[in-house]
Amino acid sequence: MRRLVKRVREELDDLTDEDRAQIQQAITVVRRTRAGVVSLGMPKVRQPLPDLRPERTA
Repeated sequence: MRRLVKRVREELDDLTDEDRAQIQQAITVVRRTRAGVVSLGMPKVRQPLPDLRPERTA
């Protein structure tokens, strides 16, 4: 992963200002979307409620 990040950073220097601006816009959109996401569609599992009357049977 570190090698990939290093490679991307090095190759960013070769891009035009317009290309860098487009990448920055895409990053902003992704970050904004991820910040607004509350759930990834996974069901939420609640913790079971404590049994307040253990002597009772269901």
